[in-house]
Amino acid sequence: MRQQQPVRFRSRLSIARGFTLIEVMIVILIVLALGGLVAYNLLGTKEDAESKLAKIDMNTLGQALKQFRFDHGRYPTDDEGLEVLWNKEKMQDEEEAKKWRKLLEKPMEKDRFGNVWGYRQKSEHGDEDTYDLWSYGRDKQEGTADDIVSWDAEAEAAGGGATKSPAPSTTGK
Repeated sequence: MRQQQPVRFRSRLSIARGFTLIEVMIVILIVLALGGLVAYNLLGTKEDAESKLAKIDMNTLGQALKQFRFDHGRYPTDDEGLEVLWNKEKMQDEEEAKKWRKLLEKPMEKDRFGNVWGYRQKSEHGDEDTYDLWSYGRDKQEGTADDIVSWDAEAEAAGGGATKSPAPSTTGK
């Protein structure tokens, strides 16, 4: 009888030892579903963060432009572009070059999406005493919902979107 007990014991172990294929597939599907949810939420957060950082960069450029105006009595010309904020050689007037000071330590030629910032000395969107500054956003297309523009700052602060499109001229390279 002792010989039969080990046989029963072995058969019980072999039955309880493994998972069925269906159980394994269910676990894999659950893991994939959870991974998909996490990835989807993280990608949306990254895009939102990049847009917010681009708006912060635009604000930094805007403050430097205002300081340039305070120092020189005007905004940079379209030919000088934004580069004059960190590069003295872009100044066109030698007398004004004597008053020039570096307003941005780090050049900001491109936005967070790799686009060259659009800049225009005289705004075409309301007040002509101010400038236009824009980024075409992630999709690099003019006039889309992800555009970030200086002339809609009040509308964005109130919860609206920046949907106006700038003119095709993009100086400040």
